[in-house]
Amino acid sequence: MVRAGSSREKLLEAAFGLVRAQGYAATSVDELCGAAGVTKGAFFHHFRSKDDLAVAAANHWSEVTGAFFAAAPYHAHPDPFDRVIGYLAFRKAILQGPVAQFTCLVGTMVQEAYDAHPAIREACDASISGHAAKLEEDIRQAMVNSGIADAHWTARSLALHTQAVLQGAFILAKAKAGPEIAAESIDHLIRYVTLLFRPETIRTTIMGGRQ
Repeated sequence: MVRAGSSREKLLEAAFGLVRAQGYAATSVDELCGAAGVTKGAFFHHFRSKDDLAVAAANHWSEVTGAFFAAAPYHAHPDPFDRVIGYLAFRKAILQGPVAQFTCLVGTMVQEAYDAHPAIREACDASISGHAAKLEEDIRQAMVNSGIADAHWTARSLALHTQAVLQGAFILAKAKAGPEIAAESIDHLIRYVTLLFRPETIRTTIMGGRQ
């Protein structure tokens, strides 16, 4: 567990900001130390290398974002389908501020490090897949309730698909320098999920209530 206010935590928080803003390769140890307000000696007291910090940052990202999503209001919906849609709506709602503030640390790192740095890739995979797993049970229950438990796709594959769409949406947001395209991508994902579970309502969803 990271002690609040420790040099280690400051470095991890600095990585959250710098890597999302400028990428992993472009972020130096000196920049991390400067942003964290710690010495280089403190850095190497806690981490053997920048790669070592990246793995720790991915793990810390999982802890921080896991707590954030665990407290989100969509969990209060009694219907698992509504929880799934609520999750996606929540993801859209938090597309706030500059692009670097709402994009994903592990998604950013794994794009650069997946081949050259296996340990970073594995840590990022664990973070993204672990987040998907928390959505998986709601999807599974929604499949049962909708009578599609024997579909040719699985709750896990759909949970991972949501992450694929979100990570792709973040890339487009970076390319377009704004959240609008990411929000539109999530809207498309909501329509797709609705089509899978509630096909009878999809015309109204697509047409926005127009007949």
